Amino acid sequence: MAMGKIAMLKFLSEKRHARDAEQDHRVYAQLPELIKLQFQAKGFSFLPKQPARSLLTGRHSSKLRGRGLNFEELRHYRSGDDIRTMDWKVTNRTRKPHVRVYTEERERNVMLFVDMRISMFFGSEQRMKSVAAAEAAALAAWRIIAVGDRVGAVIFNDDEIINITPARSRTTVLQILSKLADFSQRLRAGQRANPGQLNTALKTLSRNLSHDALVISVGDGAGWNKGTTDRIKKIAQHNDIIAIKVFDRAEEQLPAIDQLIVSDGQLQVEIRGKRLDLRERFQQTYDQQLGMIRHELKKHAIPVIDINTNDTVQSQLVVALGGVGRRGR
Repeated sequence: MAMGKIAMLKFLSEKRHARDAEQDHRVYAQLPELIKLQFQAKGFSFLPKQPARSLLTGRHSSKLRGRGLNFEELRHYRSGDDIRTMDWKVTNRTRKPHVRVYTEERERNVMLFVDMRISMFFGSEQRMKSVAAAEAAALAAWRIIAVGDRVGAVIFNDDEIINITPARSRTTVLQILSKLADFSQRLRAGQRANPGQLNTALKTLSRNLSHDALVISVGDGAGWNKGTTDRIKKIAQHNDIIAIKVFDRAEEQLPAIDQLIVSDGQLQVEIRGKRLDLRERFQQTYDQQLGMIRHELKKHAIPVIDINTNDTVQSQLVVALGGVGRRGR
């Protein structure tokens, strides 16, 4: 009887700890917290015209296309018209100069591409990578509709991919935030990883993209391979991409502790203090993978915004995209 009571108390204690973790916004993204971020979605911009110190300015930037152009009318040439807008076929046929007039689209499609796989369920400091990703995506979504653009999303974990059609509405943002919180709260230590899901999700993204959209990718790049590069290259041919790379500092430099358990969701390895060879091998593999991803992104002129799990996500976006606190280069 006593043993049964002890077992029951242990079970209830474990359930309570699990419930407390689910309610901790540092471990799992919480919908109310993501909604509150609308009041912090300021001081940064994803638009082509950037402050002088923004990450998207100068040699760090891709050539952001901005909103697309709609054909408005064909009319006679007027003094001051840009010669590049001349319609030479009509001009030759009518023997009178004609220009094509375009107007900028009032709204642009922006697609959030958010990774919520098990590799994102890691954090040694203030928050999990999955929480930082959800916060970055939420801040982006609120900012996008605030400037009059349409926002949609492709959100994926190791088993599921969901697509939300772009719209300029609070309802759509709330739908995105709800899915982010849901996917975050489904993460559990020990889940099996599905590295191939990254490319499958990119395929879904490609099918749902129109030309001249902006893609904001948020994740850690786990599972990146040649197929990933090929899909990114194809998307970048007709759209802009900004990569938000979420990382934890313990990934860049393993903590100096006697015992460390490292897992990729499929295999688990225990690294003891004396096994410096394993530490070095892990660090080398991580550095090579990160270097390869950065090389491919740079080759296709895709800017990278680094977001760590320690500092507030909003402050990091302001530094990267608002020109605050960055030295001129």
